[in-house]
Amino acid sequence: MSSTTVNNAGAGNLRGKLGTWLMIIATVALAFVMFVEIVNILFYDPFSDEKFLFKLAGSLSDVHIGTLTYLMFGSLLVALMMGLPLAFVTGGLGVAFIYLVGDSLMLNIIPSRIFPMMTNSDLAAIPLFIFMASMLERAGLIEEMFNVVYKWMGGVGGGLAIATIVASTILAAMVGVIGAAVVTMGIIALPAMLKRGYDHKIALGSIMAGGTLGILIPPSILAILYAVVAQQSVGELYLGSVIPGLILSGLYVFYVWIRAKLNPKLGPPIPVEDRIGLKDKLLLLKDLIAPLILVFLVLGLLFGGIATPVEAAGIGSFGAILVAMKHKVFTIATLRDASVTTAKASAMVLWIMFGASVFVGFYILQGGQDFITESILGTGMHAYGILFLLMVLLVVLGMFLDWVGILLLAVPIFIPIVQALEFPGLFGFPPVAGEDVVLWFGVLYLVNMQMSFLSPPFGYALFYIRGVCPPEITMGTIFKSSLVFLAIQAFGLFICILIPGVVTWLPNLVYGH
Repeated sequence: MSSTTVNNAGAGNLRGKLGTWLMIIATVALAFVMFVEIVNILFYDPFSDEKFLFKLAGSLSDVHIGTLTYLMFGSLLVALMMGLPLAFVTGGLGVAFIYLVGDSLMLNIIPSRIFPMMTNSDLAAIPLFIFMASMLERAGLIEEMFNVVYKWMGGVGGGLAIATIVASTILAAMVGVIGAAVVTMGIIALPAMLKRGYDHKIALGSIMAGGTLGILIPPSILAILYAVVAQQSVGELYLGSVIPGLILSGLYVFYVWIRAKLNPKLGPPIPVEDRIGLKDKLLLLKDLIAPLILVFLVLGLLFGGIATPVEAAGIGSFGAILVAMKHKVFTIATLRDASVTTAKASAMVLWIMFGASVFVGFYILQGGQDFITESILGTGMHAYGILFLLMVLLVVLGMFLDWVGILLLAVPIFIPIVQALEFPGLFGFPPVAGEDVVLWFGVLYLVNMQMSFLSPPFGYALFYIRGVCPPEITMGTIFKSSLVFLAIQAFGLFICILIPGVVTWLPNLVYGH
């Protein structure tokens, strides 16, 4: 063994020991501080100057809101970079800052922030839609969907990639969760495309871009959360996101088709002998009748105002069990697996909601909302310039935080800024009506979240697909494949900003504003 290897091993051991001791010292120091503070709370009057050794409560009470902004969000960034879970970081820091700025009595803010969320009935739709997605996934529906669409589209140049996008679009209308769509499509569609000699970038990009449509197309989980935070109608937001979702899907398909048309080697069609006739194609559709009825039933009840999101999600969950029974895959084990998946995903979302609402709620209470609104409006930028700034901030946040975190940390602060602005229309296009601004911004936010899922270097979709890629496909190829589809999403976002009617026309038509 060389002396260099021995030195490296020795340095590694030393660093490990040093890290361990630092952790021990930090833990002991924290335990000591907590012990002193508990003694102060239990045995000393909070309104007097008497204290045991020292008192941290109220030590930041005179800090200016600007300094507090840097302290709160700076410590949040540091904690997240250490790899700590978002739910407990936001909640823990929220409690710590409430105590440091106020006192032990001020901690009563915490239940007052969490309780209204626990009593919000719209949130019950989240576990139900997640359960519906889990059940349909276990029913083998994604494989069937891809198989049918691929047999229909296979004769076209780039047909497999187009089939992936179309199947993902239909899936998005059944499954409000994106991870499942990207991973499953990666397992089914990617080997099929690579076997036929498809260009890696088109194959990977179509799976990732198609998979992220679940964020935008109803019944999106994210849309429910946005509606709760922004106090917006879930039905209106769902309707507003239908046309932008279909436009994006159409743009992806058009791009793949054009590329395959110009250079057939990028996406060769299925050989003539493997194609099937119209009669066989129509027979294939019988497999999709049950799930498609389920989708139209759930979305129809929701859009028609006949059922609330929770009722529609409940019907969807029951329908998903019936679909699984029809496919003869429904067992107690399947039900248990779907329920465990639902419990884990719902618990993650709710814990992040509780933690972030304490953190942001306290920040807004301290005047943080007014501080940020005045700072941004005080720049003198045009309304569309400020909107562009907010969109860029959302994409940047999307590189570091997951979508629930961004929604709960940024949206409560951004919405009052957007409401304070007037959008007179760009290049002679119509303006955004005042009552539609929150709805319009909601759909822009959802499109933006799609972009953050595809943004290198930390976009979630990139890592979902990495997990199911063959080893010869490098991370660099995955990054490159996302860029064109990211540009298409940016173009879709620009259309929604330029022509607000794309978002607002359908909700206004149905709800008659």
